[in-house]
Amino acid sequence: MGETEKSIESHRIRCLSKMKMFLLAITCAYVSKTLSGSYMNSMLTQIERQFNIPTSLVGFINGSFEIGNLLLIIFVSYFGTKLHRPIMIGAGCLIMGLGCFLQALPHFLMDKYEYESTVSVSGNLSSNSFLCVENGSQIFRPTEEPSACVKEVKSLMWVYVLVGNVIRGIGETPIMPLGISYIEDFAKSENSPLYIGFIETGAIIGPLIGLLLASFCANVYVDTGTVNADDLTITPTDTRWVGAWWFGFLICAGVNVLTAIPFFFLPKTLPKEGLKDHVVITQTDKEEKQKAETKKEKDGITKDFLPFMKSLLLNPIYMLFILISVIQFNAFVNMISFMPKYLEQQYGKSSSDAIFLIGIYNLPPICIGYVVGGLIMKKFKITVKQAAHIGCWLSLLEYLLYFLCFLTTCDNSSVAGLTTSYEGMQQDLYGGHTIFADCNMNCNCPTKIWDPVCGDNGLSYMSACLAGCEKSIGSGISMVFQNCSCIDTSANSSAVLGLCPKGSDCAMMLQYFLILSTLSSFIYSLAAIPGYMVLLRCIKSEEKSLGVGIHAFCTRVFAGIPAPIYFGALVDSTCLHWGTLKCGEPGACRIYDSTNFRYIYLGLPAALRGSSYIPALIILFLLRKRHLPGENVPSGIEETKVAGKDNEGKDMHQNAKFVNDVEMKTKL
Repeated sequence: MGETEKSIESHRIRCLSKMKMFLLAITCAYVSKTLSGSYMNSMLTQIERQFNIPTSLVGFINGSFEIGNLLLIIFVSYFGTKLHRPIMIGAGCLIMGLGCFLQALPHFLMDKYEYESTVSVSGNLSSNSFLCVENGSQIFRPTEEPSACVKEVKSLMWVYVLVGNVIRGIGETPIMPLGISYIEDFAKSENSPLYIGFIETGAIIGPLIGLLLASFCANVYVDTGTVNADDLTITPTDTRWVGAWWFGFLICAGVNVLTAIPFFFLPKTLPKEGLKDHVVITQTDKEEKQKAETKKEKDGITKDFLPFMKSLLLNPIYMLFILISVIQFNAFVNMISFMPKYLEQQYGKSSSDAIFLIGIYNLPPICIGYVVGGLIMKKFKITVKQAAHIGCWLSLLEYLLYFLCFLTTCDNSSVAGLTTSYEGMQQDLYGGHTIFADCNMNCNCPTKIWDPVCGDNGLSYMSACLAGCEKSIGSGISMVFQNCSCIDTSANSSAVLGLCPKGSDCAMMLQYFLILSTLSSFIYSLAAIPGYMVLLRCIKSEEKSLGVGIHAFCTRVFAGIPAPIYFGALVDSTCLHWGTLKCGEPGACRIYDSTNFRYIYLGLPAALRGSSYIPALIILFLLRKRHLPGENVPSGIEETKVAGKDNEGKDMHQNAKFVNDVEMKTKL
């Protein structure tokens, strides 16, 4: 008898240690996958500039992750639990590493990045031909023969990034469902929430590291190490600047590969934690039990699928909740994907600073909101109907607060001949630009090249030539242009490279916007778990797995994939000046109409979210007289209370899944 107890105890210790090993491994997997996702989302602007593609195409590349996810989700949902789950998770991490490596590959296959410029890198181009030379012939960088031009225009190197993102989506698919199910199957029921809490910690740490990595890489020039930084004539605040986007993808690839290794040494199954001392389960018993469960599960899929689908489709609360989720996801995917670009164009921040500010101001309140929301649900034993009201009214409060963001505005950058006249007066942005004026009419300047300079008068010009500058001193970013005929000041009429800064008033508006964004993020995340509880309790327990899967499928198909594409196309419509490739073809946008950009960035999500409150109010009305499957019959029977607690525990597990899937899929 003593030997039996010792064997059981040692067996339990081995099981516990392997469970802890799996917990550590799956937490690291969550860190790596959310690290890759947040980094990719933060590098969209750099990818747009590197490949000179429109924002709509960048949106398609961003949405391709969801396409890869959908390709494998059915297989994982139905057959994942029958296979070796740790090995499948490890294989998924390896596939994610391959995807990240493919995304970085174009950097090593392409030539050095050449931004459009009229200014010589060294500043010693003979006769300063990039300046105002009356009746002279101009030589502009870069100059290429037509054959090289055609080759560049037809370049499809961005396809590597697209394919890599699809592969990364395929690799990410098994991590969340198989990792959570493995823990639920072999961990104690009371330990399961604690373990999932550890995993959620990884899901919080990953995006934070990803945003910090993206901020660092965006501040490093794309060809660092091969180009002398002193020769550059642009800074990170310039819209032609491209950061070292490829470097972060290599780091993400390495992290994903290292994360995969432990999973290949973990067993397919583990004994359930907390077995009684007198219970001894032999290997044969376990195998027979697994075979019986597998057969039952397989029969259940074929037998119950159509009845479950019919039940879900005829459930009005469930279908309305999916409608709300699709509408809200369309709004939030757009806002999060293009937030760095918005901060750049509206407030004149560099990509690096914009990404850093998003990480500091938005991520912590979201994390705190989810934790506080879960604690409130547990502390006050919130019912489903109460949770529906909490989720709806908190979301509505945040929605009303959101409208204050329309007041945090900055004017367009003052660019002579584009947004203002050469006298500094505002002009019609879409009524035909007056590029030339009397002061530069005879300078023989190009009209498509974007190489802005800032004059002493606080007005920006599209190039030193269009500012009428006749002389330059210095080299690189320190170059100064003098004798500029279009700059009417009492000083020496000089200009420096780059757009003029937007000023202290705009910086103050940025602070107001970030404070509002912080409050909005906290309030909305506070309402997320109570709101999602309605979904889990409005369907029968046996339908939950399929119901959550259909919900995730709909939000990806109708929001995650199309939203960045159509939103990117709308952003493109506000472009005031497109970049120019070597043979005159349009490239990436250099400057947007910040007013119209603001109306689209803030207005479209506001309209979408506003329409989502109509089905939300209908749900509140239906809940008044409806008895939900997850609700307990009001009685004093203790067994009912216990069953309610069990259901609540299952719901909290599903909530944890949702937090990770929703929050991190939207690339925070």
